[in-house]
Amino acid sequence: MTEHDTDIPRIFAAQKAEVVARRSTFDYQARQAALDRLRDKILAEEDAICAALMADFGKHRDEVMLTEIMPVLLELTHTRKHLRRWMRPKRAPSGLVLLGTSAKVRPTPKGVALIIAPWNFPFNLAVGPLVSALAAGCSVVLKPSEHTPATSRLIQRMMADIFPPDLVTVVTGGVETATELLEQPFDHIFFTGSPEVGQIVMAAASKTLATVTLELGGKSPVIVGPDADIKKAARWIAWGRLLNAGQTCVATDHVYVHNSLREAFLQALDAQITKMYGADAIQSQDLAQMAHAGQFSRVADLIADARAKGATVFRGGQVDEDRRKIAPTVLVDLRDDMDIQQSEIFGPVLPVMPYDALDDVIARINAAPHPLALYVFGGKALADEVLSRTTSGTFAVNLSVMVFVHPAAPFGGVGRSGNGGAHGHAGFAAFSHMRQDLRARVFPFHLAFPPYTKTTARLIALFKRIVQI
Repeated sequence: MTEHDTDIPRIFAAQKAEVVARRSTFDYQARQAALDRLRDKILAEEDAICAALMADFGKHRDEVMLTEIMPVLLELTHTRKHLRRWMRPKRAPSGLVLLGTSAKVRPTPKGVALIIAPWNFPFNLAVGPLVSALAAGCSVVLKPSEHTPATSRLIQRMMADIFPPDLVTVVTGGVETATELLEQPFDHIFFTGSPEVGQIVMAAASKTLATVTLELGGKSPVIVGPDADIKKAARWIAWGRLLNAGQTCVATDHVYVHNSLREAFLQALDAQITKMYGADAIQSQDLAQMAHAGQFSRVADLIADARAKGATVFRGGQVDEDRRKIAPTVLVDLRDDMDIQQSEIFGPVLPVMPYDALDDVIARINAAPHPLALYVFGGKALADEVLSRTTSGTFAVNLSVMVFVHPAAPFGGVGRSGNGGAHGHAGFAAFSHMRQDLRARVFPFHLAFPPYTKTTARLIALFKRIVQI
């Protein structure tokens, strides 16, 4: 794959022209037909998708099915089921203020959309937003990650097989390509990636006044309360941390466990990791690789820095540079000056920290940037208190990661973890403009037009009494 293999201004101009021409014809039936073609293509290419993900970073076929293919198929199923209702204009009651008019809110396509996908779930996070964009009636330029070349080439071929380029075009390349794409006046930009790159995307969008959906990340904390089911907590936390070798935006990043449960939790966590990946977990075929050499080095350096500053490796710590594998690693005795406490880990490494007072944990969470996910293991009272005293993009109790796949609830961050919503109706709305359609029947507001007279003042006074302002 070359760094820059496409005439980007030409692609954008062609899509922009086609959006105008297609505005009245890309109706419900046309959108459903596009979604059907996408679904059928995914089902036909399951083996190829699994092979591409294995080539890019050693993901087991079952994990590809569970985390890359099935979420997109679920999104397609939900969208196809509800699209007609989502597209239907909604009546907006006029009330006394605009008596004599009628109003509707009509979802209309924003136009030409840019989707920039990351490398950690390179199929899911590229094709999932495409479902929402097509449902909303947009044309799409899709840029997959240069760090997953096999998957990017496959997505490019699949989309070319089923869509004309003026509806969907896949553009491959690296930073230079992304930079040129961001110079085009897209109507909407959907970006998934790091907060640092998200700032660049938002700055670029400000130059053309494009709307933006940012799906970012951050350090998603876990609280294990004194009344938690230790076995259940260990099971969900280990899976949430080690899925995709920890390269998951809603991974369980670090754990605050009540001091009374610290030892029992660590033992349960160790047992769960062994159950999933074996005693020598770095050798497991079920554990994915780090996606690229830079990612491997970054996570390995986090472990080395923590060790050098006094952290204890409760389990794991082994690294294999040749295979880009890092063993599931549990760290204790953490300090705030360690790099792993400051940055999103994005690897199979889990810091575990004891606490006595919930107030201290909540204070630490509130002092940090708002996380994309916040997890609580324990009873309703604990969950309700944490929910009411914190802010996060999503919130989950007694499970992890599944906040990403709920079809009817919006998924997204807040502040540094992102803005805007994805999935289901929220994804449809992200690529749609909610257009007001206001029509007058008998609306004598012209009586208040200049010249202003005593009659105008009496009408204003009457109006204030009627609407009670």
